[in-house]
Amino acid sequence: MPNAILDPTGSVTSKAAAAAAPRAQRPGSLKGARVGLLINTKQNARPFLDEVGRLLEERYDVTLTKRTKTNFAMPEPDEIIKELVADSDVVITGVGDCGSCSAAAAADGVVLEAAGVPVAAIITDSFIPTADAMAALRGAPGYKYATTAHPVAVLTEDKVKERAARSRISASNAASTTGKYSGLQPARPALIAAS
Repeated sequence: MPNAILDPTGSVTSKAAAAAAPRAQRPGSLKGARVGLLINTKQNARPFLDEVGRLLEERYDVTLTKRTKTNFAMPEPDEIIKELVADSDVVITGVGDCGSCSAAAAADGVVLEAAGVPVAAIITDSFIPTADAMAALRGAPGYKYATTAHPVAVLTEDKVKERAARSRISASNAASTTGKYSGLQPARPALIAAS
């Protein structure tokens, strides 16, 4: 995608944004699913996603695969994306708690979706415009992701777990495919097909 430019007002000035990136088909259930956790290296991202993973294991008997990004500010390399696709039925990534990591989480989500894996990218609400701009740049305007309140990085361990539990990245709360944003709002990124 050479020469793509992000306008500081949020408009995308690239032909790459013209074609809509495909969205992955959702499984009928998370029961017994292989869930990939793509953890960026931001403060509190690991305990946040660890708690989301623990809750999914408890509720849906999922199998977790955890990967840690080497650079939170960059989208994952193609070889890592291929491994995540091979090893996961769904992926949860984040936490986008700054501009560059929010953009990278949205980019990873769009790329994984195009490769056929449903993704819940978690972005803090202060960086919605950043994630929207990156998704549009990657060819997925209106891409849905989970949101949580900003900030996450400064929370205590107990508050991180509480916030993760409130984010409700789960099958019962992820069935909606309507609406632009998700997270604590009614519409959520669907990890499963709406029933």
